[in-house]
Amino acid sequence: MKNQSIFISAGDLSGDNSGALLISELKNINPELNFFGLGGSRMNRLGQKQLEEIENLAVMGFLEVAKRYMFFHRLFNDCIEKIKQERPAVVVLIDYPGFNLRLAKKIKPIGIPVIYYISPQLWAWGEKRVEIIRDNIERMLVILPFEKEFYKKHNIESDFVGHYLLEDIDEKMISSEVPSGGHIAIFPGSREVEIKRLLSPMIAATSRFNQMYGTRAVVAGINGAFDYESVLNKYPDSNIEIVFDDSRNVIFESSLVLTKSGTTTLEAAIIGRPMVVAYKTGLITYLIAKNLVKLNNIALVNLIMNETVVPELIQGQATEERMFLELEKLYNNENHFNLIKSKLDCLLSVLGGRGASQRAAKIIGEYLQ
Repeated sequence: MKNQSIFISAGDLSGDNSGALLISELKNINPELNFFGLGGSRMNRLGQKQLEEIENLAVMGFLEVAKRYMFFHRLFNDCIEKIKQERPAVVVLIDYPGFNLRLAKKIKPIGIPVIYYISPQLWAWGEKRVEIIRDNIERMLVILPFEKEFYKKHNIESDFVGHYLLEDIDEKMISSEVPSGGHIAIFPGSREVEIKRLLSPMIAATSRFNQMYGTRAVVAGINGAFDYESVLNKYPDSNIEIVFDDSRNVIFESSLVLTKSGTTTLEAAIIGRPMVVAYKTGLITYLIAKNLVKLNNIALVNLIMNETVVPELIQGQATEERMFLELEKLYNNENHFNLIKSKLDCLLSVLGGRGASQRAAKIIGEYLQ
């Protein structure tokens, strides 16, 4: 019998969420499985032995990664050595491409099958790196419907398993009715660097909006991630509060969402809340990305629906004034609001239905026999 251990590498909170759901399903297949690798608290609670705290892995941008080169170099070597020692039956890589694609190239010669669950966004910025997938990955498990076509175009077989968020979000929340008088939900991000860039203009815009329209707002905070009060205290009459570590309820109880780009946009879309999406990064990272990224949109909901369903404010557009104006458009135009809401509700039909983790676990289970 093969070694009944699995190495899983997930480098951010979204990866921890999807990884935990996957581990739970894999344990249903074989309760004796052991897990080790990289991940967060949810994966840890299910028994994965972590080689590093996830808080130390979540960095953004080319410059930020370069500053921590020695840390990632050491961690990379530690992962390879541990994999050589433990000889897991399979290695599962979850998104986190800067680290995981390099890992795949080193694992291939060891002779352990590598499965990539949740594809890197090569369709946006890295088609040249498709060769790494072709040469080093045994199986691609994709969660967005258009990704299967992308890999087919490059002569790589992939399995579309559906999106894990449909099982991670409480069923009562999915495509739910917008509450009357609900608050504005503010999501500045999960990493300190993105919170620093987005929280101030988000607070300024919603504070002004609340004073004009008599509304209120809630910041979805993460304990220990940032000193949110230091920004909020600059707006004493803002009618804004902070709720920590309860992001899904913050969305569910809202009427509008103002959010950074990323997984939160898809969470808000699945719950059924019209939103304004903002993205801002360092100048060097932005200039590099501008030359690499080939897409017209960055919000996942817009990419999946292949149209600009929700407004996006990118880099220099991510200002207090623009955020305020986009919120105002949604708030004051009922027809516009309802049209966006109806399009968000249509999103579910293209995401593959519930059961993504079970389908992914079943495929991974084939490599344990």
